[in-house]
Order: sequence, then C-alpha cells, then structure tokens
Amino acid sequence: MPTIVPEQQRYEKPFRRIILVVLDGVGCGALPDAAAYGDDDANTIAHVAAAVGGLKVPVLQRLGLGNIIPITGVAPAAHPDAMWGKMAERSIGKDSTTGHWEMVGAVQRVPFTTYPHGFPREIIAAFTRISAKAPLGNIAASGTEIIARLGDEHLRSGRLIVYTSADSVFQIAAHEQVMPPERLYRLCEQMRTVLDDYGVARVIARPFVGDAVAGFTRTAARRDFSMPPPPNVLDALQQRGIAVTGVGKIGDIFCYRGLERCFPTKNNADGMRRLTALLDEVASGLIFVNLIDYDMLYGHRRDAVGFARALEEFDRWLGDFLPLLGDDDMIVITADHGCDPTTAGTEHSREYVPLLAWSPRLATGAALGTRDSFAAVGVTIAENFGVELAVKTTGFNMAG
Repeated sequence: MPTIVPEQQRYEKPFRRIILVVLDGVGCGALPDAAAYGDDDANTIAHVAAAVGGLKVPVLQRLGLGNIIPITGVAPAAHPDAMWGKMAERSIGKDSTTGHWEMVGAVQRVPFTTYPHGFPREIIAAFTRISAKAPLGNIAASGTEIIARLGDEHLRSGRLIVYTSADSVFQIAAHEQVMPPERLYRLCEQMRTVLDDYGVARVIARPFVGDAVAGFTRTAARRDFSMPPPPNVLDALQQRGIAVTGVGKIGDIFCYRGLERCFPTKNNADGMRRLTALLDEVASGLIFVNLIDYDMLYGHRRDAVGFARALEEFDRWLGDFLPLLGDDDMIVITADHGCDPTTAGTEHSREYVPLLAWSPRLATGAALGTRDSFAAVGVTIAENFGVELAVKTTGFNMAG
C-alpha cells in the first residue's frame, strides 16, 4: 500500500521497534455521524482545554498537537517535529473494543449488542444460575453511582450488582469482602461464554471496597473479558515471530491473543513507568500501550480538571521518554474514542482521534491530514514489519 510521507522523509530501513500509545478517551472533535450517537457537540481535548483555561503540554505542542485542531493553550507549531493529523472511525460504535480492534486492522461492520434498558430475562436467568443469586440493578448506570446506591444492600444480601451503559458491556460489581476478585473473574469468564451468543463486546469485573458510611470506592482490580477479536496485525506479527508486548488493558481487549507478554497496570503512572522499563527489556517488535485514566477516572466522571491534569502529566513524562528513543524507534500517539467530560451524560463520544508519529530519524514533521480509518495505524505497522493486513486504507510509515 502506498505511503503518503514525502520522498525525502522515507527510509529504506524499517523501524526495529514501534511504540503505540493509546490515550484512552482523548478524542478531538465530533465525527460526521456523531449526531446519530447523540455526540454532535463532543470535542474532548478542546473542551477539556477550554474548561481549565488552557492546557500546558509543551512537548505535545512541539510535536504538532495544536496543528490538528484548535486547542486553548496549545498553539500550532510553526514547524512540528512529528507527523500529525487525525483519524476517523470506520467501525460502527464508540467503545474501547471497537477502537482498538480497528486500530490493528479489524473494522467492525456489525455493531455489538447493547442493552440500554437492562438485560433480558434469559441473560439474567443464566447469571442467577451461575452466581446462585439474582442480581441487583440490571440497569444502565454510572459505575460509581450504582455502587453508592446499591452497595449497602449488596453487602447485606450478598447479591451482586449487574449494570450496563451505552456501550456493549455486562458489568458485575462486587465488594471484595463479598466476592474476592479471583472469584469474580471466574464468574465473568462463565458469563463471557453465555454472552458470546448475544454479541456483547465485554464482560467487566468491577471490584470495590468501603462501606455506606465512608463511601464505596472501585479498586484497580478491574478486568475486562472481551469477545475474541477478528484476525488482525497482532496475529500476523505473532505468526512471523515478531514480538508484541501489551501494557494496560491491551491483553483484556485482545483476549491475550497475538501477544507475547502483557503487563496489566493500575493507572496511567503505572503504565508510563512500565513502558519506560520495557525499553531495556524489549529490543524489537511492537509495544502496544493503553493509558486508561482519561476515560475511566475523568471522562466518565465528568472531571475536566482531572482530565487536563492527566494530559499534562503525560506530557511531562513524554519529555523524559522521547530522548530515550533511538533512530530505529517510532512512537505513535493516538486514542480509541472520545469521552468528553463537559457534555451531558457520562458515556463515550463518537469522535475523531488525534494522530502523532515521531522518530529521532524524522528530519521534519509532515501533515497527515484526516485518515479515513483508525486502521491506518495497523497498515503502518504491517508495512514496517513486512506482514499482510487485509484492510483498504493507507499507512504513514516513515520507513517507506
């Protein structure tokens, strides 16, 4: 497939290592079909920046973040260091599974099933049979709100809390004194088998602690149990013996398929520390990272200030990380969907995602424009490592 990188910026030698960093939920403006999802006013990063009077992200600014869209406090760079642009989602949906799958070349033409009014009787009957008690909840709700509302009854009765959202998710919340995380994971695995027949994208374990007096708090022991992904570039890399290392919830999203190793993380800081350490452990291949806090802690909780702070913390870390990369490395920074904390509701938003690609060997930056699919990332990875990927879009591989 052709690359759009100007001839003088192409290189005969491919990159030995590609680092793909997904800033979960950091969208950059409503897609043309966003109104169908109720998201026509969404623009996560621009609204977050405006809400705090301007972002302070000098490293991202230098790379070209402010050249993608207008962002308060992030002026366009006269000569961006990186290749910069944005990507449109071709798949139907706006969740993490859809976004990550498309990013590696698996475009979803059929939407996952959602249950905005709660799960049908046969699903709840299967859950009751497996868990031995009928659940509480069975509604669409915010995770923090539903444990505040039902946590005390859950502790008294031992009945687990089941809820969903606008996404295709079956979420099970359990106090760690009622059901320890390992038991909750086994229950989720059993429900994963049931829900395969219903087209539900993810079963999510949501452990929490606390009490009605002090309040209930979700822990970092969350785990996602996804449907198996379609064939994608991770599979192709594995078949060629090219190492793929996951950081964060990558393993959960891909059912640990196509991955040589995966390191779950507690939060962004943990993920960034792990990625830095992996530079000394992983000599070649793909390092695929998800940083979850923007979505989980700030987007869904409508916390624009926390969202902005997390972006600024990433930028400070990035300033220390980029000098560690060599000429054989390329880093790609993007997102999987939006999660605008300034609009009504607490759900994901159907948005473009930013795209920044940089390597020390890149002489000058280049405008990538608007790519027609997140799969531009997967095509770039495939081209670089010499594997096949059956999706029609173009990459941006600086290696030519």
